Amino acid sequence: MLVGFLCFKVGMYKQGLLHDLSKYSPIEFIAGIKYYQGYRSPIDAEKEEIGYSRAWLHHKGRNRHHWEYWFDMDKNSIYMLPLDMPQNYILEAVLDRIAACKVYQKEAYTDASAYDYFMNTHARFVMHPATAKKTAELLNYLKNHGEKAALKYYKELYKSYKKSK
Repeated sequence: MLVGFLCFKVGMYKQGLLHDLSKYSPIEFIAGIKYYQGYRSPIDAEKEEIGYSRAWLHHKGRNRHHWEYWFDMDKNSIYMLPLDMPQNYILEAVLDRIAACKVYQKEAYTDASAYDYFMNTHARFVMHPATAKKTAELLNYLKNHGEKAALKYYKELYKSYKKSK
């Protein structure tokens, strides 16, 4: 719900309403209940138990705001390559990361939390460089200017993205 609320503040109404609806599918919903801990994603607990997460494989394949969704075969090789995410999905991913940090960190959350999390984990990601750069820039803006200013900035970015379509 928090992601939806943040999406609405930025003007991303459709994405806010549709965000993570796959979590209500049986494979994700049941895993969410079984592995719920309250301080981290149930996906992590499922991975620890069985070595991977069926819920995550389902989730990332249906939600375009996850960078893992944006992989395809290179036409000249046998390799999977990351694609640059569209701006609106990068923005939704940023709002998702902010909400996740607020939920899991509770009182320890600061405007730097999402940026710090991203910077401490993205080195192990095989994310498209332009997507990683834009994500870091957006999260750094939040860190340096606060949530109110960041949401205003994100709203302007979203408006400009919509105009250019």
